[in-house]
Amino acid sequence: MRLTFALSLLATGVLAATPMAQAATLIYCSEASPAGFDPAQYTSGTEFDAAAETVFNRLVQFKRGGTELEPGLATSWDVTDEGKTYTFHLRQGVKFHTTPYFTPTREFNADDVLFTFERMLDKAQPFRKAYPSEFPYFTDMELDKNITGVKKLDDHTVVFSLKSTDAAFAADLAMSFASIQSAEYAAQLLKAGHPEQLNQMPVGTGPFVFNRYQKDAVIRYKGNTAYWKPEDVKLDDLIFAITPDAATRLQKLKAGECQVSGYARPADLVEIKKDATLKVLEQPGFNVGFLAYNTQHPPLDKPQVRQALDMAINKKAIVDTVFQGAGQVAQNVMPPTQWSYDTTVKGTPYNPEKAKQLLAAAGVKPGTEIALWAMTVQRASNPNARQSAEMIQQDWAKVGIKAKIVSYEWGEYIKRAKAGEHDVMTYGWTGDNGDPDNWLGVLYGCSAIGGSNYARWCNKDVDSLLQKAKALTDRNERTRLYAQAQQIIHQQVPVSPMAHSVVSQPMSTKVQGFKINPFGVTGFYGVSVDE
Repeated sequence: MRLTFALSLLATGVLAATPMAQAATLIYCSEASPAGFDPAQYTSGTEFDAAAETVFNRLVQFKRGGTELEPGLATSWDVTDEGKTYTFHLRQGVKFHTTPYFTPTREFNADDVLFTFERMLDKAQPFRKAYPSEFPYFTDMELDKNITGVKKLDDHTVVFSLKSTDAAFAADLAMSFASIQSAEYAAQLLKAGHPEQLNQMPVGTGPFVFNRYQKDAVIRYKGNTAYWKPEDVKLDDLIFAITPDAATRLQKLKAGECQVSGYARPADLVEIKKDATLKVLEQPGFNVGFLAYNTQHPPLDKPQVRQALDMAINKKAIVDTVFQGAGQVAQNVMPPTQWSYDTTVKGTPYNPEKAKQLLAAAGVKPGTEIALWAMTVQRASNPNARQSAEMIQQDWAKVGIKAKIVSYEWGEYIKRAKAGEHDVMTYGWTGDNGDPDNWLGVLYGCSAIGGSNYARWCNKDVDSLLQKAKALTDRNERTRLYAQAQQIIHQQVPVSPMAHSVVSQPMSTKVQGFKINPFGVTGFYGVSVDE
């Protein structure tokens, strides 16, 4: 079997230059091709897994498998001026990756922090002008407006100045978008006239060094032998075998062609658990799957139309069918495990007759067509978006709405959705930093339109509440304000919350040290594979 496995990977080009029997190699059957390798440009787990969790580090980071902050490229930080000044003391002796396309001449220092954040802050920054980019997370959270300056005190000290207090600021900097880039590498690319390669051939300080990427086939990494935290690097080679089809991922896992597989279908988990060579890690998910209504497209600009479409969906039937016991119907736009969750918010009951009445009152004629977009990738928050969409299509047909199901390749799906081309789209969210603003501000804030606010919904009252809550440090007061925002979102229905899932991670029993990340990304630092 080992020989057959190796030959099959050679045939597909996955192990073209890898010895057949290499104990320190882990193959991950991933779900999609990343759109790029610059974490600042994306909001999706596919890109974060492929870059932020492998190639890069951040100033602060979350402890593996948890939500607690710990030092990263900064060994410590001080907060003064009522939470508006953050001073980060940088780790010394950290090396950027040496690759065939870049050889660093110095170690990580404050210049790299300045480049990373000035590129996001300043549209006139030379690299930004040469390679125009959008930074959706950064702008969705309005960090571009709140950070008034990033100053280098010396090679190992950087000060961030904020316009107003941001209770989640340190946690924000532990998120994938804040991955630290090499200013020296960026200068090299700029001089060569190829700044776009920052997103194609990444250089970071992380546990794995980027080697090669073949779209829709494979991403190859080497273990970083010069990593500043050597105990986290236990693999010589890490390979992402890109396998969009869930059934094929299952076959590869059972055949030993990958040691870890992403996003198993709920129905497959029973079979996986019966296999003595495999194991499944499970924990409650910090997520929500939802439908986002493009509130800029008539008739979806009318709240009563969105209310009607929401109550016309038999959510329990969808959760029972699609999640098969590994999910629960969502009542709210956040998971119940998020502090400030308003338990008084209850989902609207399934009521197709009332939905018909609301649609008629809103002037929506029977036979009205709506484009319903279905994701082509699996997510913990929706293991089968196509099946969900088909069931919604049937439900809406009962109230006179003709839903046309539309799908695109994942990168194209996100690109077109950010541009507002959709009517209604399936999507999901897993929290990134444990703060309520990561749910409410990022997904429903006015500044997040064109970013992660796929409903393209701007409510000034909600925006005001979110701005006030973010600037406070008292959790009780923040909770009160966030509860008010949740009530308005529930009434206005920019989205239909669908489900919260149980997160399951199947893998070989040979894999040791893997921990499920509560924020929905997949990392392999600290992970090993037994012979």
